[in-house]
Amino acid sequence: MHPKRKQKLIFILAGLALVGSAVGLVLYANTENMSWFRTPTEIATGDYVIGQSVRVGGLVKVGSVARADQGLETSFTLTDGANEVKVTYDKIMPDLFREGQGIVAEGKVVEGVLVASEVLAKHDENYMPAEAAEALERAGHPMGMGINQEYKEQY
Repeated sequence: MHPKRKQKLIFILAGLALVGSAVGLVLYANTENMSWFRTPTEIATGDYVIGQSVRVGGLVKVGSVARADQGLETSFTLTDGANEVKVTYDKIMPDLFREGQGIVAEGKVVEGVLVASEVLAKHDENYMPAEAAEALERAGHPMGMGINQEYKEQY
């Protein structure tokens, strides 16, 4: 092989190795910050990685909200119609949070309880995350039946 071609080949291979290493490092760093969406049924069956942040979507079970006498801690049950998961949250709840409302809670599962670091309440009564609507629909819950289709037709 000609020395100039050999030199170009070495530079190209070194460049590819550097780019590959950079992509690998970025992907590795992002795995720590990823948050996978799960349903209450998946949490109840243990389909999550221990210690990794997860997002759980569903409906707040009516009659399950309990607020601490002192402090901000709130606990409630999140359901998809088939299974339930208990959630605890120690910050100010969103204004739209209430029983029967669809929410997404993000946090870590500790001994079957989701210790939430963030609670997101949906912005109106017609829309909910697609994954949550599908989970409710699979469970046969009437809230999941075509709810996002109705929302799209309105807007």
